[in-house]
Amino acid sequence: MFVHGNLGDRRHWDLQFETFGQRFKAVRYDVRGFGKSSLPNEAQVYSHYEDLAALLDHLGIASAHLIGWSMGSGVVVDFAIALPERTRSLTLVGPWAFGYSSPATQEIFSGMQQVQAALAAGGHAHAVEAWMSSPFFSRTIVDPAAGDRFRAIADDYTFWHFARGDPQKTLEPKAAGRVTDIRAPTLIVAGERDLAACLELADMFAKSIPGSRKVVIAGAGHLMHMEKPEEFNEIVSAFVGNVATNR
Repeated sequence: MFVHGNLGDRRHWDLQFETFGQRFKAVRYDVRGFGKSSLPNEAQVYSHYEDLAALLDHLGIASAHLIGWSMGSGVVVDFAIALPERTRSLTLVGPWAFGYSSPATQEIFSGMQQVQAALAAGGHAHAVEAWMSSPFFSRTIVDPAAGDRFRAIADDYTFWHFARGDPQKTLEPKAAGRVTDIRAPTLIVAGERDLAACLELADMFAKSIPGSRKVVIAGAGHLMHMEKPEEFNEIVSAFVGNVATNR
């Protein structure tokens, strides 16, 4: 099960889906408010990890190997803590945990504020430009082709979550303080030139989750699964395959 983060469109996994589908039953989906999924209802509280559980129920999947990128890794961390019996393994890519804060996270939050301001001042086109030029992407995109792929997804995003009062909730207490509760086999994947906050979290996850393994992909940034897809696919496929064989 692939869960995506920033701009939660299933196309983030175009370079993984066919490869993984040859070996595993692979599922990807548009997170609520992205791609072809419905927009949130401003008057109704929801959570991404509960949406994920509902989707698995609908598909008749009792448990899954979960792969999350960026914010999506925060979603699967929430899921693993809340529903450990349904989590066969975790792969946290450009990792995140809701509730985490450090000086490095200010780069991310200030970038989000820039996008919101650009949307209010100039509409969709300005929001896309602000998104692509924000420090957390402009400084971490190593391969221009990956940047173009990401921009195509951004062009199709409505930026609803920036324009409205998004009623999304996360796990309480926040996952950042509960990482030691995770018992699923866990792989942490970061790019050598990933966001500083993500590199911090990669270290924190590796130290806090029993038996976890951390891999840093050389020469890649936050879009490592797009920039180094063959290396990424080999690393993750080997991990998931090993867990599936031994459990």
